[in-house]
This record gives sequence, C-alpha cells and structure tokens, in this order.
Amino acid sequence: MRYVWLLLPLLIVTASSRGDQVTLKNGDRVTGEIVKKDDKTLTVKSEFMGTLTVPWEQVQNVKATAPVTVVLKDGKQEQSTLEKMEPAQIVAIRNAAEQRMYERLLHPRLYELWVGRGTFGLAGTTGNSQTRVINAALAAARVTRHHKTSVHLDAIKSTSVVNGLKSDTAQAIRGGAAYERNVGARLFLNAFNDYEYDRFQNLDLRATFGGGLGLHVWKRERGFLDVLSGGDYNRSRYGASTSGKSYAQSSTEFFWGDNFAYKLRPSTAFTQTFRMFNNLTQTGNYRVNGDIGVNTRIMKWLNWNIALSDRYLSNPAPGRKTNDLIYTTGLGIAFSLR
Repeated sequence: MRYVWLLLPLLIVTASSRGDQVTLKNGDRVTGEIVKKDDKTLTVKSEFMGTLTVPWEQVQNVKATAPVTVVLKDGKQEQSTLEKMEPAQIVAIRNAAEQRMYERLLHPRLYELWVGRGTFGLAGTTGNSQTRVINAALAAARVTRHHKTSVHLDAIKSTSVVNGLKSDTAQAIRGGAAYERNVGARLFLNAFNDYEYDRFQNLDLRATFGGGLGLHVWKRERGFLDVLSGGDYNRSRYGASTSGKSYAQSSTEFFWGDNFAYKLRPSTAFTQTFRMFNNLTQTGNYRVNGDIGVNTRIMKWLNWNIALSDRYLSNPAPGRKTNDLIYTTGLGIAFSLR
C-alpha cells in the first residue's frame, strides 16, 4: 500500500479523461460532453476535437456521466444518464445549459431576446464642391422556439453645394416590421408591414400590409434559406408630378421571394432578401425589392457593414426612372437584450 501514492497521477489523468460516451454503429466511440440532440443530429463537445455533430441514425448507444434532460417519443420528459435507453426512444436531449435556454425561449418577456445592430455612415467633400452623405440603418430580430419578430430601417440623405447653389441629391427612408409563426417543422405563417419614402421617386409614402405562407428550406448553424409567398395591399401616394398634380394608387398584389443568411467566416455574415410583387389590380405592373448586406465583426460590440438596397417599379411617377439603388457602408454597434 505504501506505493499507492505513485499511482495517484495516473488515477487523476484517467478520471479527468472520462466524460459522456457515444458509441457509433461502426464501433467508433466519441468522448466529451453531450450538448444536445435535436432533429437528426447529436452535438458533442470534445476537449481535443472541438464541437462535433454526429448523425443520430449512426448512434448505437449513449451514456452521460451526469443526468441530462431527455424527451421521449411519448412526450414525456425526464432526467436520465441515457445508459438504459434505446436511441429509437429518444426525441431530444439537452444538457443543463441547453435546457435553461430552451425554457427561457418558451415564455420570454416582450423586451427580451432582441439581437441586432445599428449603423451610421458619413462621407463628404470640400473645395470646389461641397457634398455631404449621411446614412443610417437599424436591423433587429427576436427569435423564440415558435416565433420570429424583426424590424428594419434604412435612411440616406445627400446634399451638394456647387458655386453657392445647394441641392439635395438623395433622400429616402425605408422601414418595416415582420412576424413569423411556425406551424410545423418546416412550414410557417408570415405577416409584414412596410413603409417607404423616396423624394426623388416623387414617392411621399408607400404603405404595404401583407402575409402568407413560408417554408424553411434549409437551416444549419451557419445559416438558413426560407422561401415565402402570399398576398398584400399596397397604397402609394405620390407628390406633384410634371403635370403639377399629386395622386394616390391602391392595389392588391401577389408576392413571392426568399430570405437567406450565411456565415462566411466566424466574424463575417452575408444576408440577402428578395421580393417580387405582381400587381393584381393593374395587371402587368410589378415592383421588385432586393437587399444584400455583409456584416463583419471588428470587436464584440463593433462591426463594419456594407449594404445594397434596390427598388424597381415598372410604372413609376411621370418623369421618374424605374430603378433606385442605395448602397451604404459604415460602422455599426451590435446589441443584445438577453
């Protein structure tokens, strides 16, 4: 017994190397911390190999060193080490941290879980001509297990002074809100309300109210792709045109499009949205909204943004062009209301 102390380092190393065990059908074993099992994958955090995603259909059995939350096929939820459970019985697994997050997403307060960023950009020249360009943007979303609420705002104003004469060269504001409600594993309902002002398109205000169905086509940790379609009501009011008269148009529309996001790198994300609105009141007329953005994180709270926002109208106000493109860049502040 006097030499038992010599084995102490070996016992410590052996004990510290133990962890949750995942045995695959081909005989391989994965050791680490079981994080969660959802849909068709099991996530395990390994000390030496990082976070691993294992296809659940390849799992032979699972064993946890400490009880985790398990959801069974009959809907029951219990704490278990999984040792005596068949993989076919298990619908979901969550460790303590994942379970706390899951419970919080079930009934969050209205002001909680908002994540977003605000951007401000400024550019100008001085000398023979003086120009000033100011742009600002806000984008935020609140995602729970069954709901998603998002808001956005983009604004730009540009002025120029040449030989003492001042003129505005761009002035536009675009904003709105959207809501999604999951009604199945991949299907969701959506509703939106958009507003737009564009001085140089002679547009005093365009208000759009609509909704429809959407499909989660692809979703991974690095991004997602949703497609959606439905109907909306559009009322546009235009200022005095070349004829000297202001007027308004109202119409119903059929819309379709997509929402796409992808993390190019851990610090850089790409986003894209597209909407095609076909006029059902004035057949043959249509409008297209397209937005692209790239966001790069410089610091935890500071990021750099590039955005393109395009609006095409097949029947613009008299004397106006069909297309308006806003491209902006600037520094932004990221925020999270947890």
